[in-house]
Amino acid sequence: ISVHNQLVQATSTSLYVAITAAGGTMDAAEARQAALRMLTRREHGRKELEGKLINKGCTADIAAQVAAGLEAEGLLSDDRFVEALVRVRRQRGCGPLRIQKELQQKGVAEDVVERWLDVAGDDWVEAVKRVCRRKYGGKVPKSLSERAKQARFLQYRGFTFDQIRQALNPRGRD
Repeated sequence: ISVHNQLVQATSTSLYVAITAAGGTMDAAEARQAALRMLTRREHGRKELEGKLINKGCTADIAAQVAAGLEAEGLLSDDRFVEALVRVRRQRGCGPLRIQKELQQKGVAEDVVERWLDVAGDDWVEAVKRVCRRKYGGKVPKSLSERAKQARFLQYRGFTFDQIRQALNPRGRD
């Protein structure tokens, strides 16, 4: 057992020395290249990109500088990120509340979210109906418990109570 402990200690010490000798962090050029590789795959929000750079070994200051530079060049945009995320989540059947929560978690500014996501828009009712048709075959719930089950599912998906009510009550009855 002591040989094992010595081996683990030697390995972790040499690993620490190798990381320290390499600087342990990315410089600005490496961070920029890493950010560009990330941006070629998909759009990112500024905060999300900064967080990923920090996780890769970049300092917070360098991550912020790289993100600011990419933003100034037009390569990084919270508006494009929000537009793309909203489009993809809508196609997957997510509602406005769930999308809004995800954007908040990713650190997108509230004014950008409001610009691209109209929670009370009429087009969300059609989205709820589309999700209902896909999940339940367009069948109107026959019992109160069936209706409650469908409503819970739609609520989990991120639709508002009003949108759910309109989708589950096609003739306007409660």
